[in-house]
Amino acid sequence: MHLLFELFLTMFKIGLFTFGGGYAMIALLEHELVEKKKWLDKDEFLDMVAIAESTPGPIAINAATYIGHKMSGFWGALTATIAVCIPSFVIIYVISLFFDAFISMKLISYAFKGIRVCVIYLIASAGLRIMKSLPGKAFDYIIICAVGGCMIVLSLFAVSFSTVFYILICGTLGVLVYLVKRRSERRDGGR
Repeated sequence: MHLLFELFLTMFKIGLFTFGGGYAMIALLEHELVEKKKWLDKDEFLDMVAIAESTPGPIAINAATYIGHKMSGFWGALTATIAVCIPSFVIIYVISLFFDAFISMKLISYAFKGIRVCVIYLIASAGLRIMKSLPGKAFDYIIICAVGGCMIVLSLFAVSFSTVFYILICGTLGVLVYLVKRRSERRDGGR
């Protein structure tokens, strides 16, 4: 029961202090789950981010469900998922009650402009942290450069290309590389 309470408080805090959605949440997730609580190691954290990003739904909720399940099974997954959702739900509900008056306030408008800059920083820092955590294999860097290059070129030419396709293509390439390595190891081991 103590673990469920700690899980609830941790995920509630992450949900409360993260603006900008799941990508902005990655840096805080890593700090809390890997560095502070030591519930995950760096490799497992990278796997969790990949799974949370690849499965349907918001990355924050998927990550909360993953860590909750890992720590305490079904009840942990339920507790962590609810905890990460409560702050957003309450904030959006309160805003909806006073939306017209809220949005017309100059101070609020400036605050949201400032928050946008912070969100960009949070997303960029999370991406750089994840890149630094990669094992340094050539395949990883080739994928990063290829996706980055494609994103820049497609943006310059105003071509709409869903991030889902990047995920599917890179996932497929990863599986193919794994299968080729496995086949070559079997062939070399058979000699």
